[in-house]
Amino acid sequence: MTLEVGPCEAWPTKLCCDVPDDMEQEEVDRWALIASQVLWALSGRRLGPCPITVRPCRRACLDGGPISFQSGASTGGWVPYIGTDGVWRNASLCGCTSDCSCGELCEVRLEGPVYDVVSVDVDGEVLVPEAYRVDAPGMLVRTDGECWPTCQDMAEPPGTPGTFTVTYRIGLPVDEAAMAAVSELTCHLLKSCSPGSCGCKVNRSITRYSRQGVDMEMPDPMTLFNEGRTGLPLVDLWLSVVNPYRLTSPSRAYSPDFKRPRVTTWP
Repeated sequence: MTLEVGPCEAWPTKLCCDVPDDMEQEEVDRWALIASQVLWALSGRRLGPCPITVRPCRRACLDGGPISFQSGASTGGWVPYIGTDGVWRNASLCGCTSDCSCGELCEVRLEGPVYDVVSVDVDGEVLVPEAYRVDAPGMLVRTDGECWPTCQDMAEPPGTPGTFTVTYRIGLPVDEAAMAAVSELTCHLLKSCSPGSCGCKVNRSITRYSRQGVDMEMPDPMTLFNEGRTGLPLVDLWLSVVNPYRLTSPSRAYSPDFKRPRVTTWP
């Protein structure tokens, strides 16, 4: 699994605070991106759609489960095999029949959750959105009567003949509650921040204050941070709802039955 980075852009905000007159919009956007990155990490790195381009490997029909093959047994486009129940069957090399479909179902698996598909490029041609759909869990199904390439030339750059690339956004959508939380954190970061500053000042030395018979006890900011909280009521309320167990990353289930798509990371 590749390292997760994100979000790719700032979450939408609806600020309920006054922005300093001398602060440029670019600086406001910068703090909104910082707030989004913080909440993305604290919420378990699951929210905020982020586009990624992959080069899928189509699932082979013979990879659907543990089976035993008879060496040399092949009759044209079919290969006989023994299923897990001990019954002989024929596997088609040119299509896959799922347990929910009476015919061939041409599909490839994408790492999810899939928010939406930006584009699909086959042999240098971008397919229309009506030519495919996404079924849970992250199965890209072709619906125009054609099938996905069984192989591609990985040495060629994406978008050229002989290649197959999918660009899609991964993650859960940012809802109104998330927008409210990131807006509150953005306002907190903007407070006492002026151009050239490095953020809001936090007094980490005072946790208890007594004066004229009045005692005030304040939580240690570092204790809050270590618990994955910020001290802001709306932000912490949202975090307790979306990530009550303080997970640091989304849980995953790995299956040996599917080939994972290839992602180019450099250059």
